[in-house]
Amino acid sequence: MLFSTSRRNRDRTTTGGSPAPPEKARPQDPLSEQDEQIITLNQDEILEFCGQNDSRLRQIESRFHARIIPRGNEIRIQGAAEEVERAGRVIQELLEVHRSARTQTTKQQVRFAIDAVKNDRPEDIRAVFLDRIAVPLKGKRVSPLTAGQKRYVDAIRGNDIVLAVGPAGTGKTYLAVAMAVNHWMEGRARRIILVRPAVEAGERLGFLPGDIAAKFDPFVRPLYDALYDMMEMEKVASLLEQGTIEIAPLAFMRGRTLNSAFVILDEGQNTTAEQMKMFLTRLGADSKAVVTGDVTQIDLPRHKVSGLVHARKILEGIGGIAFVDFDERDVVRHELVQQIIRAYEQDVRERQAAEDAEAAADEDEDEER
Repeated sequence: MLFSTSRRNRDRTTTGGSPAPPEKARPQDPLSEQDEQIITLNQDEILEFCGQNDSRLRQIESRFHARIIPRGNEIRIQGAAEEVERAGRVIQELLEVHRSARTQTTKQQVRFAIDAVKNDRPEDIRAVFLDRIAVPLKGKRVSPLTAGQKRYVDAIRGNDIVLAVGPAGTGKTYLAVAMAVNHWMEGRARRIILVRPAVEAGERLGFLPGDIAAKFDPFVRPLYDALYDMMEMEKVASLLEQGTIEIAPLAFMRGRTLNSAFVILDEGQNTTAEQMKMFLTRLGADSKAVVTGDVTQIDLPRHKVSGLVHARKILEGIGGIAFVDFDERDVVRHELVQQIIRAYEQDVRERQAAEDAEAAADEDEDEER
């Protein structure tokens, strides 16, 4: 990879060689004093790295006051020195990741890399994207896509119980399943047990047709989707039949001891405090447990306290138990999902402020009486 920089000299002279008369001061153009950096790609990297119609380069260009011009196998970056340096750092770091991982650069990776460089943390880019979780599907590797996801994966590696809290689309369930599959594949767990409470958006299993398996199936579809993304469908079916992989309602965990197992409780915000205690105390020797949930989507009756919220209050600080928080920056679904989450969070804050103001006004009225 080759780099070169040059500053264009904009001093003017007259035809006789003497300095031109001074011009009136003009508003400074951020591109008037230009630096240029040239990054050279291998021929086979151009399309994979730059994207269709140079879409990845356009994505980077939109976040910096610099022009990014692809010419042949070169990428030229022109603009103010600091902007050129930052845009060039994004491209250099992503190119190193591309060369090491041999995977196509994604929009999410570009977005994270830009934010990392703008926050003066370019070292995060390789640390995040080159962390690979091996799974059985041929050629498949699962990697974190944000710093929050990297912290989550590291927390699972270093603790026996991890509780992950954050909005939809942050990869909580997907990465937990990837780590479970990886532990089974490497012989560190003999079973994978995937658990969900039988409550979802106000509906209960009794309202659905069929036996217990048919009733529960729609609730655990995201877990199946994650498994099918990491193993052949026939392999998943075989492991389910053998009992190596088990998907069950939370109520079925009562009275069991789970040894040498990787256990995931999904939608943990919809457990009661009693259910959460029951689940966490199932853990046996050589086992790990991961609990995921979004405390803004609690479907329990109003008088019930979420087991996930309660667990955080009483378990934080215990060695071997880690809590990981995600926010909208960790969302890896469609980029509009980030904006939707922010809008809903703002609405919650405004409604809470209005309720607080109304309660304060009521107190003032009571005092006056």
